[in-house]
Amino acid sequence: MKRSGLSLNVLALHLLLVAALVGAQGSASAREAQSAALESQTVPVEGRGNYTGVSVAGLTQMLKQKDFLLINVHVPYEGEINGTDLFVPFNEVEANIGKLLPDRGAKLLVYCRSGRMSAIAARALVKLGYTNVWNLDGGMIAWKQAGYPLVNSR
Repeated sequence: MKRSGLSLNVLALHLLLVAALVGAQGSASAREAQSAALESQTVPVEGRGNYTGVSVAGLTQMLKQKDFLLINVHVPYEGEINGTDLFVPFNEVEANIGKLLPDRGAKLLVYCRSGRMSAIAARALVKLGYTNVWNLDGGMIAWKQAGYPLVNSR
C-alpha cells in the first residue's frame, strides 16, 4: 500500500509539472497573441462590417509571408512601399473595382501618406462587400519614421 501511495504521489507531481509547463507555454502564446493584437485594431464601418487598422510593425510581419493585395491609394502619387501591387486613388475605389480581386473575402491592405485617405478607401471597400480589409495606421509617414524606405516606381 505504501508503495502505491508513493506512485500516486509521483504521478500527481508529474501531472502538476505538466500542467505548469502547459500553463507557461500558454502564457507565452497569450503574450505573443496580445503583442500581435497590439499591432492591429478593428475599426467598425458605419452601417456594415469593419476593417483592421495595422501598425508599421504589424505590416512588416505581414510582408514576410505576403498573402494580400497591397494597394497605394494616395493622391497624388508620392512613392510607395516596396511590394505594392496596385495604385488606386482613394476616391476612385468603386470605379476601379475591376482592378481588385473578385473574391470579396480576399485580404486587401490599403495605405496612403498619412492614413486619412486609406481609411476612406478601407470604409469604401467594406461597403462594397469586402470582408478582409486592412489599413496601415499612419501611412507612409509612419513607415518612413520607422526607418523603412519608400520606392518610386513612376
